[in-house]
Amino acid sequence: MEIRVLGALDVRVCGESVVPTAPKPRQVLGLLAVRADQVVPAGVLAEELWSGRPPRTARTTVQTYVLHLRDLIDRALARAGAPAGVSCAKDVLVTSPGGYRLNSGNGALDVREFERLAGAGYRAMDEGDHPQAARTLGEALALWRGPAFADVPAGCQLAVEAQRLEEARLCALDQRIEADLRLGRHRALLAELTVLVDRYRTHESLHGQYMIALHRSGRRGEALAAYQRLRATLVRELGMEPSAGLRRLQRSVLLAGSEGAEREPAPAAR
Repeated sequence: MEIRVLGALDVRVCGESVVPTAPKPRQVLGLLAVRADQVVPAGVLAEELWSGRPPRTARTTVQTYVLHLRDLIDRALARAGAPAGVSCAKDVLVTSPGGYRLNSGNGALDVREFERLAGAGYRAMDEGDHPQAARTLGEALALWRGPAFADVPAGCQLAVEAQRLEEARLCALDQRIEADLRLGRHRALLAELTVLVDRYRTHESLHGQYMIALHRSGRRGEALAAYQRLRATLVRELGMEPSAGLRRLQRSVLLAGSEGAEREPAPAAR
């Protein structure tokens, strides 16, 4: 089985897609996919589908959606030929006490691969191996094809999963940029960081990295202007000042004076 949720939902059995077109069965498959090899209680599926207000027929309706998914899986198995140990769809989408489990069969899951690569990248950063960290974290981020569950209508459960995955992606991105900065790739980062600080207008770490990249590129005035834009946004939208670490970074850029990129600003606190 191949399961991809970092972008549009893509679930394949023996190379054949089993993603339904109807929205609610797609939601069921999305939640089962992101929690592959775990039992997802029927009540959790109902909460996802009806946002905590399930109808009386919720359990029967969930069973209907599961049967629809199994029908798609059976068709995929018939077209491609069932692998060893799999005789029918019930071996792939398993009924367990109280719920259902999508059996990945040790297949490819993009979430697990992302977490494995990101973890390796963090360990490389801790060990000071910045080339390896930048490379491995870059591979982890390359698995993303868009927002998680990009084409799935998200209820409360999938919304939480999508937010969790987005936070994990931002953490990996932050560390990959940090590794690149330590490797002296500040000029190459400027275009990417320009887009990121516009997209994440209150993300202090990204703004701090943007300021450092600008300063190292001899663009001290633009680095200070970036700080002022962030400060204005934080005060206007959140009613708060930039963190102490970012204020220290601004002072470091100011103190660098006419020496420009010759002096290194203090890094913003993470």
